[in-house]
Amino acid sequence: MPSFQTTRRVRHSAQNMFDLVTDVEAYPEFVPLCTSMRLRQRTRDADGIEMLVADMEVGYKAIRERFTSRVICDRPNLTILVDYVDGPFSRMKNRWVFRDEPEGQSASTVEFFIDYEFRSRVLGLLMGSMFDTAFRRFSAAFERRADQVYGRRGAASASSASRSNATSTDF
Repeated sequence: MPSFQTTRRVRHSAQNMFDLVTDVEAYPEFVPLCTSMRLRQRTRDADGIEMLVADMEVGYKAIRERFTSRVICDRPNLTILVDYVDGPFSRMKNRWVFRDEPEGQSASTVEFFIDYEFRSRVLGLLMGSMFDTAFRRFSAAFERRADQVYGRRGAASASSASRSNATSTDF
C-alpha cells in the first residue's frame, strides 16, 4: 500500500501556502502529472471551512485517468484533508498541514501525506512508479509556484521525505 510523506520548510507564510494549495483550478499549470482540473462544487460554512469537490485528470504519455476528490479546507487550522470519491483507486487520502515558523519570518513548514492504492493491480504497476516520482517532485513544484505567485524570499532550509518507511530528499 503506497504512501508518501514529506515535511518541508518553505520561504512563504503558512497562509500563503494554504491559499496556493486550495487554488485547485491552477494545478494543471504546475502540478506534476495533472493534465486538467474541474471544480464541481465549492461551499463555505460560517466557521471558514470550505468544501470542494473536484475532478482531476492525471496522465503520462498515453495513460490518462480521472478521479474525484472531496477536499476539506480548514482555514482557521491551516489544514487540508482530501478524501477519494471516485476513480481508479480503491482508496486514497491525503493531508496537508501548514505552520508558520516561530522566528517571525515569512517562512513556514508544510507537511504533506498521501496514502493510496489503485483498484487495478495492472494500473498500479503502470502508474505506480509515475506517482512515486510525481510525489517526490510535488513539494518542489508547490514551492516554485509560491515563488512565482508571491516572489522569492530567502533560501528555504531542510526538507525530508519518506515513502513506505524509506527516507529521501529527492525533490
